[in-house]
Amino acid sequence: MEVIHKIGRRKTAVARVYLSEGKGDITVNNRELANYFPTATLQYKVKQAFALTNTEDNYDVKVNVYGGGITGQAEAIRLALSRALCEIDEENRGALKPEGLLTRDPRMVERKKFGQKKARKKFQFSKR
Repeated sequence: MEVIHKIGRRKTAVARVYLSEGKGDITVNNRELANYFPTATLQYKVKQAFALTNTEDNYDVKVNVYGGGITGQAEAIRLALSRALCEIDEENRGALKPEGLLTRDPRMVERKKFGQKKARKKFQFSKR
């Protein structure tokens, strides 16, 4: 099996995932997964696609991720891994699609408007 390259995005985070056969090592920006994502919730998000398809220890993953915060980065990696697993075996799609792992979350930060404090917040109104 050759190396499979997929891209996942979430907010402003972009993750490039390189999936190859191996024994389950996940490297994020040349660091161990546990070092890069210290909380168990974020580690679960990254490994969720493997857990749903029962392929936890079958593939080595090398990830380059930049932009956004750590939660956005973890969800970008999850999307890229889900896309890669679907390319390997089309039957994985049946397990991942109902969980929403193949959907690109379109929500972005709303822009700030001129004459306002933030995107929706206004400056304090004074009647007199």
